[in-house]
Amino acid sequence: MNQHHPIVPREKLDFGLEGDIPKYWFGGHPFKTRYFDAMSTIFPEGERFFISCVRDFRDQVTDPVLREEIKHFIRQEGQHGIVHSQYNERLKAQGIDVDRLEGIQRGLIEWMRKYLPKKHTLASTAAAEHMTSIMAHSFFARKDVMANVDPRMRAMYAWHAMEEIEHKAVAFDVMQKIAKVWYPRRVVAMVEVTLGFTINSLLTTRHMLKVDGFSRLQRAKLWAQGLWWLYKPGGLFTSMFSQYIHYYKPGFHPWQQGQMDSYQLWLNTFNQTGDAILAGEVLHAAAA
Repeated sequence: MNQHHPIVPREKLDFGLEGDIPKYWFGGHPFKTRYFDAMSTIFPEGERFFISCVRDFRDQVTDPVLREEIKHFIRQEGQHGIVHSQYNERLKAQGIDVDRLEGIQRGLIEWMRKYLPKKHTLASTAAAEHMTSIMAHSFFARKDVMANVDPRMRAMYAWHAMEEIEHKAVAFDVMQKIAKVWYPRRVVAMVEVTLGFTINSLLTTRHMLKVDGFSRLQRAKLWAQGLWWLYKPGGLFTSMFSQYIHYYKPGFHPWQQGQMDSYQLWLNTFNQTGDAILAGEVLHAAAA
């Protein structure tokens, strides 16, 4: 099992989100930008959900190391929600009904918290954490993925990605060691999270492109390009399938999958300079 990195909450970071970031900051491409924007609308409510689900079992944890990791996990996830909420204010100014989108998600989460067993919502959290950690690898291990992204947005997603890698095993360890979730529930939760994330992100992207005023024909062309980008051989998501499918192995643990070699470069740069944007650029430059 690979040695994991310390979980370090980083607060009050400045990504220049109030600056002149282009509307279509992902290489000028509407679909790619709006797909990532759709993910940003998911994060604030999602992070609060993850925190709540881990907190459900925190009082049962006696291992001081895991208790400390839970504390830092909660702080990191809280910061992710804060920063993405700041960015989502930009989306509101562009006419995106972020409040409605978050309200829909909040209603689903409230339903899950009310009617599903706490073990199941924790399993959903562990599944989502696996997905975000492998997305972190996919987005920043290959230089071509983020090549044409505005440096401020690249830095925000780089910071989020590096912290997801740092705490990728916390919810899983609570699920396995404390909640004692059995394997079938773990598998079902991952299937649910995969389908839910896919449907939510694509429907939100669809909403945003309609708000942007693209005609039906224009949207059809954007969707054809976008779905090919996501799901073609070697695409954004298909390239991470081998990492994703490992979760379904009975003996899986997140630290069986190694770290990005460039993680240490990001960490060293950030620690030495305190500049999250510079750290993001160093991470991108080191990608293959």
